[in-house]
Amino acid sequence: MKSNYTRRDWLKLGSLLALGVNITANKARAIPYHPSSTNDKKLTRPLTAVVLGAGNRGNVYAAYRKRYPDELKIVGVAEPIELRRKRFSEQYDIPAKYQWITWEHALQIPKFADVLIITTPDHLHYGPAMQGLALGYDLLLEKAIAQSWDQCNDILKLSQERQRIVAICHVLRYTPYFRKLKAVMDSGALGTIVSVQHFEPVEHIHMSHSFVRGNWRNTKESNPMILSKSCHDLDILRWLINKPCVRLSSFGSLKYFKAENAPAGSTLRCIDGCQVESECPYSAIKIYLKRNDWVQSLRLENNNPETILKALKEGPYGRCVFHCDNDVVDHQVVAMEFEEQITASFAMEAFTSYGGRRTCVMGTLGDAVGDMNTLTITDFRTNQKQVWDARQAAKIESGHGGGDYGLMHDFIRAVTQQNPALLTSTIEASMESHLMAFKAEESRLSGKTVAVKL
Repeated sequence: MKSNYTRRDWLKLGSLLALGVNITANKARAIPYHPSSTNDKKLTRPLTAVVLGAGNRGNVYAAYRKRYPDELKIVGVAEPIELRRKRFSEQYDIPAKYQWITWEHALQIPKFADVLIITTPDHLHYGPAMQGLALGYDLLLEKAIAQSWDQCNDILKLSQERQRIVAICHVLRYTPYFRKLKAVMDSGALGTIVSVQHFEPVEHIHMSHSFVRGNWRNTKESNPMILSKSCHDLDILRWLINKPCVRLSSFGSLKYFKAENAPAGSTLRCIDGCQVESECPYSAIKIYLKRNDWVQSLRLENNNPETILKALKEGPYGRCVFHCDNDVVDHQVVAMEFEEQITASFAMEAFTSYGGRRTCVMGTLGDAVGDMNTLTITDFRTNQKQVWDARQAAKIESGHGGGDYGLMHDFIRAVTQQNPALLTSTIEASMESHLMAFKAEESRLSGKTVAVKL
């Protein structure tokens, strides 16, 4: 299937991203967004990929195949949950011999595809990344890179030794919104950048699903919250400011989602006759059964009430949020100093009614304020404002504000051309923001200001 958009459309997007064009919702034309589209080359064949981990993220990246079959072909999958493996294989016509239970099984045979897409749980990133590089694969590696700084360095060094491309899934870099914000900052329109404030509202139900009941709830099984969730945000700050972080301090804790805060009358599971279930905002019965808000994330065989109830009775998502084995923080702040006396602050908050990101950039000649939908740029000299609407200025085809497919587009071309310069989130580029995350956790636990140095 070919794209419906022409090179002229792509070039026009480049002009829309350029500084000085006052883009408003009523003037902007919905056109496609590809970060490298102005230097696009026609592919001679689809890139072939093996997906390790057919959960949410694996399905998101693989779905690029459905939209752009001339660019990507899925030829293998490793997934321990049989239902997921079966569904995934049927969608992409994967032969039985290339369906495996674990990543170890997939990497026992010689390299037979171009790339590995590694979307296993966080604690299973290091093993397949190291083995995949040893076999000669280029990698699309979901963040976080690994669970320790030493493991991150191991993957970096092996990728350099084997001269392989490793793209880290810092998808925010590939969104029209953040690319526009970076273009404004780099242009000098705001003068000298003095400070940046960045806020990640996780949204309270997302917090309960993913970080209290779900896969990223426990630091030993996953990573600290600042790494598993918010390394996106430290990475986007490092990328936008474009200077090294010198030192930082961090504060935060698990304040609410713990047993001592369980209401009187609560039970270990929401379906066990909990006396406060009807008034609890985190009731699994409400979230997954009555409203069906997040039931798709459970990836059940079907979404019949009986199937959902069985999952709530036996699986992790039916547990009371005050009686889980979670230990990641539910709020955290980081104060950072970058080179040239630029300061930045970041806050991750679980208890919000909304998600997304909010960013304020303060410069000597102007400021920029945005929420991933619109970006308002004010010139102090004229007091004029420009409002740029990302929803109108670019066609958003995927999650994370278009970043998921933006990453896939650039990754495919980087591997096809063996040119990592076509990516902004190579492992080399992503290492410093990972170090910032590790240091932020060190600061949070020690109560000390910590130096950041590669």
